[in-house]
Amino acid sequence: MTITAEGRLVGMTNTMITPLLADKVAFVTGAGRGIGAAAARLFAREGARVLLAARTETQLKAVTEEIRAAGGTADYVLCDLADPTSVQATVDRAVELYGRLDIAFNNGATSQQPGPMDQLSEADFDHVISVNLKGPWLAMNAEIAAIRATAGTGAIVNNSSVGSLMANPWLPAYGAAKRAVNSLTASAAATYGPEGIRVNAIAPGTTLTEMIDDWETKSPGIVEQLVAQTPLGRGADPAEIAEAAAWLLSDRASYVTGVVLQVDGGSRA
Repeated sequence: MTITAEGRLVGMTNTMITPLLADKVAFVTGAGRGIGAAAARLFAREGARVLLAARTETQLKAVTEEIRAAGGTADYVLCDLADPTSVQATVDRAVELYGRLDIAFNNGATSQQPGPMDQLSEADFDHVISVNLKGPWLAMNAEIAAIRATAGTGAIVNNSSVGSLMANPWLPAYGAAKRAVNSLTASAAATYGPEGIRVNAIAPGTTLTEMIDDWETKSPGIVEQLVAQTPLGRGADPAEIAEAAAWLLSDRASYVTGVVLQVDGGSRA
């Protein structure tokens, strides 16, 4: 590079920017739609080989084919997050396909019937806790073992919710499970940090997914109410949430662990 008499820079070449997740093997739960599907697409664009997991094969197949058509590397496997055998087999499949596991995004979740906690049946409460709390616990246990045995070091991100950070009268069981995920995240970060395994969480605010569409159907006007409480004045696109997860999973966040990152448009500012 030289500077001419006129002060112009000449001889400059374009600097190649390394993809955020280059050469990583990534595992994503709840990857058939919403934030999980957006994350799977993004991780593949950023250089990762991705294994998608969820319960609905048609959705998983569609996202996987989309990634492959764009030149990415992806495969999928059916997984029930409430079933320990299913979760373990799914993580094992990532290692079988790609030889190791580097990063994981535990995004899969289920919602609940909106309303006061005394109106939620015990069966529905148990289901929410089984998927949204026990599921990430099972997944982290399997992922940590796989990372330790293969890549040696790595990163995990759990998808929490801004609703875990405050009273949640609309979705009390959902909020309670997600708050417990925050605690598991912190405990895992402290436990496995010495091994070079980072564990963080993201707490999305109002995000325009099928899950919130279902909530709007059951509670008309809730999206407008939530957006009104958001300084940025809109809901998030799922891809915006995925970007936060990708950064936390990348080596560019190498000194970040044990945090719950709010990605909420300022709603908890």
